[in-house]
This record gives sequence, structure tokens and C-alpha cells, in this order.
Amino acid sequence: MTEFEEIYSEYFKDVYRYVLCLTKNKSITEDITQETFFKALKNINSFKGNCKMSVWLCQIAKNLYFSYLKKEQNNFERVEDIVDVFDADFEQKIVDDESTFEIHKLLHNLEEPYKEVFTLRFFGDLSFLKIAELFGKTESWARVTYHRARIKLKEKLI
Repeated sequence: MTEFEEIYSEYFKDVYRYVLCLTKNKSITEDITQETFFKALKNINSFKGNCKMSVWLCQIAKNLYFSYLKKEQNNFERVEDIVDVFDADFEQKIVDDESTFEIHKLLHNLEEPYKEVFTLRFFGDLSFLKIAELFGKTESWARVTYHRARIKLKEKLI
């Protein structure tokens, strides 16, 4: 067994579960996970060992997922989930397509790291601990950043 086959065997399930949390779609998860390991194989020499192998692989997967989202930007399947983040009177705004588009524009234009932390937590159902690990920060940082992202989104909606 080659070194990369060992990496694949050891980390495949972790990467797959991580991507499944992000996508909530097995087909997309399989594609992104496969592409993650392909990209990792091509770039294995760039792995410097500053973080765990699983973190490096999940960062590749996360970047591939965000690339996928950009390609699918016009697909608004998850809009109903966004309603849960905001106040009840926000539900009236979601009724027409124009409001839906505005909400997605706000999410798209939210500055980093708020945009990514919000997306990982809200859409990916990642724990604050996992988000902190991805960013190399503390769990408290992840919590505060998520909370601030929610506030920014609410303020822009008003």
C-alpha cells in the first residue's frame, strides 16, 4: 500500500462526513470528496505538516465546496433554511423571488471570516470547535464570529 492509499483509507470517512455536513447531499458529497483526494494527491508535496492531515484535507474539501456553491449561485434550494436565522416578521420578506435574491446577495457579500463561519455553522452544521480548528482559532472566536455574522445579516435586512 502506498503512502497516499494509507492517507485515503485513514481519512476518507472523516472527509466524507465533513462534506456531507456541508452539502446535505450524498451525490454532491461523493463528487467533492473524490475531487478532494484527487487534488490532495496532486498537491501532496505542498502539505507542510503545520496542521493535521485531516484538517488539510477538510480545507481542500471546504474550498471545493465553496467553488461548487459559486457555480450553483443561482440555485436557491436552501432559502427556507435561512428564515430560521432571522426574526419571524422576516418570513414575510421571503415570499417573493426578489426578496430571496436580496437575501442571497447579502450572504454572498458578507465579508470574511463572517461569511465562511456563518456558512459552515448554519449550512454545514459544524460545531464551533470544528470551525475553530479549521481557522486555527479558539472555540470562543468561532462563537463570537458566528454571532457577529448573524447581527450583520439582520442589520442589512432592516
